[in-house]
Formats: sequence, C-alpha cells, structure tokens
Amino acid sequence: MLEPITPLLDSMRLLVDLQRVSEVVQRFKGCLDPEEIAKRATDGLIQEFDCAFARIWLMEPDGALLRLVASSGIYTHTDGFFARVPLGAFKVGKIAQNRIPFLSNNLPDEPWVKDRNWAIEHHMVGFAGYPLAIGDTVTGVLAVFSHHSLSPEFLEALQGLCTTLTITLENALLFKRIQPVNNLAASPVPLSEKLAGILHRTRLSLVGTERPLAASVNCILLRMAEILAEMDCTYCRFIYGAEQVSLEAMVFPSEISLGSVQDWAMSQFHGVLFSVTCLGGMLQTFTGENQNVLQVVLRVSYPSCNLADWLRIHCTKPVLQTAFTHLAYQAGLNVCTIDDPKVLLLTDDVQQTKTAHQVLWIDDGTAVPQRIVGKVDLNITPSLLREAVETVSQGNSWGLSDSEPTAPGLSDREREILHLLAQGLRDRDIAHQLHISERTVKFHINNVLTKLGARTRCQAIYLSTVKGAVKAV
Repeated sequence: MLEPITPLLDSMRLLVDLQRVSEVVQRFKGCLDPEEIAKRATDGLIQEFDCAFARIWLMEPDGALLRLVASSGIYTHTDGFFARVPLGAFKVGKIAQNRIPFLSNNLPDEPWVKDRNWAIEHHMVGFAGYPLAIGDTVTGVLAVFSHHSLSPEFLEALQGLCTTLTITLENALLFKRIQPVNNLAASPVPLSEKLAGILHRTRLSLVGTERPLAASVNCILLRMAEILAEMDCTYCRFIYGAEQVSLEAMVFPSEISLGSVQDWAMSQFHGVLFSVTCLGGMLQTFTGENQNVLQVVLRVSYPSCNLADWLRIHCTKPVLQTAFTHLAYQAGLNVCTIDDPKVLLLTDDVQQTKTAHQVLWIDDGTAVPQRIVGKVDLNITPSLLREAVETVSQGNSWGLSDSEPTAPGLSDREREILHLLAQGLRDRDIAHQLHISERTVKFHINNVLTKLGARTRCQAIYLSTVKGAVKAV
C-alpha cells in the first residue's frame, strides 16, 4: 500500500491537479441533490483526469449499508454485485468502517481483489479509496480506478476534493431532511430557523433583514452551525449586513489545554476553510487573553445576480488561473466554466483572443494583442477587477493607453471624474460622490493622463477641454 502523501511533491504538477480539482468542484457547486452531486463528481474525475472509472457510495440512514449512487467511466451502471455493500465488507466497506484511505499502484496483486484476472485483463493498475467523512460521521466512500500509477500529486489533490465533496454532500443531505416532503406548496424554511434548529442549545440572535442566499452559501452556513453545535457553542450571532452575511460565535473550550486552543480550532474548521475561500469569504478564529474563550467569525459576500458580471477565465499558467479565479469570487463575479465566446474573457493566451467577443488582457509585459477591450495586471484588487468587468460590459475600455489597439477615447467614468476635477474637487471628494474608492479615482486619472498624453492633471483638464471631451467650467 502506498503512503497517502509522499514527502516530495512536484509543485507545478500539484498546481495543475489542484486546478483540475477546482474544475470538478465547479460542476457540483450549488447543487442540493446528493446523488446528482456524486454523479457530477465522478463525471468530473473521468473528464479532468485520465481515470478508468470512478464510483461513489453513500451511507444509508441506518449506518449499516453503503449504496452505490454514481459510477462514471467504463462502468456506468449502479446495480449489480457492488450496488449494496455492508459496512466492513469488501475494501469499500472497510474504508468506511475504519475511516482510513487505501491507495495502491499494484492492484492485481492486492489480496483483497476478488477477480485478479479481471484486473490484469483490463489493465487496472492504480486504486484510490477515500472515506467521505468528517470526524466520526461517514457520508460515503469515493473509489478511483486507473490504468496507470497514481501520482502523489493527484492523491494530494484528490484528498482536498474529498473534503469539499463531503461537506457538500452532508449539507445536501441535511437540506433534503429539513425540506417539507408532504406539502409541496409549503413556504421555504428561512435559513435562520434552520440554524436555530441545529444550534438549539445556543443563544442565537438574528441581526438585519433576512434575504435569499445562494445555495453554496447556505450549505457553508449550515455546516458551520453543525460544527459549532458539536463544539457546544454558547453564543452565536447571524448578521445580514449591507454587503455580506456573517456568522459570529463564542466557544468556551474547557477541556482543551491552554496552548492548543488555536490548533484545536483549526482542526475543527479546516474542512470548510477551502469552501469558504472558494466563495471569496473569510474564516477567522481569535482567542482571549487567557486562552479560555474562542471567537469564530465567518463572512461571505452576497453573490451578484447581474448577468453582465459573468467572467470566463483562461490562463496559460495554473497558478494564474487559480489566483484570478479566487480574485473573481472575492469580487462577487460569476465565473463561467463553459467555453462561451459571448462571455467576457480574462486571459493571457493570445490564441483565446481570436474567438472571444470581448477580452480583458492580463498584462505580463509582453505585446498587447489586437481586439482587446481592457487590460489588467497582477496587482489588481477584487474591487478593481469587478469595476473593470462592469466597465467593459458597458462598452467602455479599461486600462488601455493611446498606443494600444483599442480606440483611446475616454470612458464615461473617466469623463465624469475629469469633469469633477475641473470643478476643483479633490480625489477624496470625487470618491465620496461617485461611491468608489480613492484608489479607483487615482487609477482612472492615470488612465486619462496616459490617453491624453498629459503630464499633469491641469494639462489633462486643458487638453480635454480643447478637444471637447469635457465642457469648460
């Protein structure tokens, strides 16, 4: 049997595999049907990785039997000999019972393989079986079969996928249990009531007006509530803010040694941290001066529903793909995983610019290609990325100078800022009036200087007045 994680990993290959795992996660994100989640996950493993077949079993409510709910690859049926596996039987049942992954790159010689000739005939070499479990709770088992040896990098990435998949499945199962089943016309249960049902021993208060949230955000909040309930949380506030929803809690870990409270806290929350980060959120823990109080803060921004805020990301380097995908989620943008040329494309690949209708170019110092509508660099912030997407979606350019291939005319926002400058307003006053950051104001002014070939703001106001871009004050 292989070690689950080898000490030396190829960082670039790991980044590639993590990006592929991210693509698999995108397939089932927001889905609330457990069997559909499992099917999307196994389909994704087959399409993103060169696996022979992948299967997922879910634990039945009695905890004594695993049921095969998804199978992709060379075998797609979910009936047959392994459709029902008792806990502790065969390798799948033992993985669920012991909650320990099993990995092998010599499948035909494994003593537990019932049909060695089948493995040899079908060239089965690699096997990875992971329990879908958090703590003592087992949701199911994921098994992957391969015609080639499984790399340590793939196994590391697969372990991360299993964590996210487990959280998603658990929340989908919870959602399924609490949904009304007999009255189809029943009103949806508010999220605050679901949280109160989970945190029934906790003082829970609701702050702000309740509003609909994305299914992915609901799942994260419900899973956090389950973890807090297991930690005997004493106080919790659920806050609907102007721009984000927050969950704040206080826990008194009486049985934990003073020096290990933070370590204990991170061990409890590490399973949801990746999912929170993917949504552009934040999860933090703080301890009191005497290490006897743990404060937990979870914040997630409201997702945008504006169709103009869709963004397709295609980068030549996996590290850039991961970084800009994370930035897009932090900016509240909808990331499109389908190759649709009508969706605004963010890329550093010249070949991609030939088919997309609108392109935001990632400036890496090389020549800027033709037909782009905007340009960003590696220092861009989530707020600026969102403004760039909104600007080009309205038909204006972003970050381009006179020497670059798009018409150098000032955008509406640039004209607006220049007009306010001509009235004598300071950057801070302009930012306040337009409800944008001071940094964004400076960014637009620098664009104006570049486009007009001006050295100073006064010169820019003069040139724009002469050229008719701004009316004289």
